[in-house]
Amino acid sequence: MSDTTASATDHGWEDVDDVSWTLLDREELVDAYWAVVAPVMEADGLDPEEEKPTHSWLRDHDLRPLLYALREYHDRTFTEFWREDLGFDVEESGYAWATDHDRTIEALESFLTSRRERKGLADSSIDTLRYRLNRYIRAYQSGNESGDLVTPVARDSETPPYEAVDACWAAFDRLHAELDGGQTKRRIHLAVSNWYAHLVRRKWAAVNPADGLDDEFDWSNGSDDDANTPCLSTDHVRSLYQAATDQEEHLLVLALCAWGLRPNEVASLRARQFVLDVADDKVPYIDFEERKNGPGEVSLLYGQDVLEDRLAAFADHDDWDGYLFPSPQGSGGPISRWTVWNRFTQLADRAGLPDEIDGVSPAPKMGRRFWYDTYSSSLDVVLRSLDEIATEQGSASADIVLQNYLSDSRARKLRRKYMRDQLAAAFETEGK
Repeated sequence: MSDTTASATDHGWEDVDDVSWTLLDREELVDAYWAVVAPVMEADGLDPEEEKPTHSWLRDHDLRPLLYALREYHDRTFTEFWREDLGFDVEESGYAWATDHDRTIEALESFLTSRRERKGLADSSIDTLRYRLNRYIRAYQSGNESGDLVTPVARDSETPPYEAVDACWAAFDRLHAELDGGQTKRRIHLAVSNWYAHLVRRKWAAVNPADGLDDEFDWSNGSDDDANTPCLSTDHVRSLYQAATDQEEHLLVLALCAWGLRPNEVASLRARQFVLDVADDKVPYIDFEERKNGPGEVSLLYGQDVLEDRLAAFADHDDWDGYLFPSPQGSGGPISRWTVWNRFTQLADRAGLPDEIDGVSPAPKMGRRFWYDTYSSSLDVVLRSLDEIATEQGSASADIVLQNYLSDSRARKLRRKYMRDQLAAAFETEGK
């Protein structure tokens, strides 16, 4: 060790900025490791002879040039350098990514670091994201025989964009065949698409090859009206609404949980469907000319103020086609139902909803179940309020009072009042 230290001293290296990494041969890189990397590791409480630094640690300590020099000038990953040049054969520290391609690992950890520091995700959420990304990497390696996921999409890549897309889709073809749950596939796709989008924003990538994949696969899990679908609680809905950061996300939660719409109905909502100018004794509603069970109307009992703000935001857009959730691609038309699923899933993660509710991962249709459960319970509340009247009138039950003495309009009004109160409690605002 003393010979190595003496050799390092001869170079005049005192910190990482003193090293011209790309000019060093491999023996000199070993010297530089002991001269400048090892002391920084020790200062961080790491053992430079036992603990292999992670790519994230190297990046955070301005040691990207070391990774670059190994990759570009010596055709080596840091793992290979650690094992073959430094001579260590110990179990690697850090997460075992399914690839040893340095640039890909750096890109993955950059994304996770951003999610942790900028989005404020908890460690458990980061672990979940890491697992989903690693499932994709394994599928990518199997489908394309390469662990380099960055070069094909890089801004200066010689790979045609369609080939980068083909490689990504090949991985999802494999995942689609391997995995049973549609929701699991959707969650992996969301994590992967967000990762590529991060690389595009950072100018590391020119294309997001996962964009649009949710329109290519059928990742449904059965009927949206499945009676066995678990129900969101009032606390869940409140957490979702509080986690929403903009007008569009607030409207999404309202459409699912306060209006009880299906994901495909939310995606295609248009301004012309909303009938807001009604008589004083009537309730605004959403008009569906075509629906799963035929034409119908959905009462707009709550959230009209948020809706009107959304409509006002588009009022001055000459090219607006009327969709409340226009496609972000700028190609006209609305978002897809899978985009609703993805946005809800992302919001559920931010809101800290449990990984499973009654054994099922959080999904948009649980918002519809919340609406149904709340509205159905309103009848029980009305009946309980009529018990006293039934006793005074000598009637057998509140049901008889409801059927024979309470008008349909009065019964609807009582149920709607209860529903508004419950929605106000869920969204922590005054009922509208």
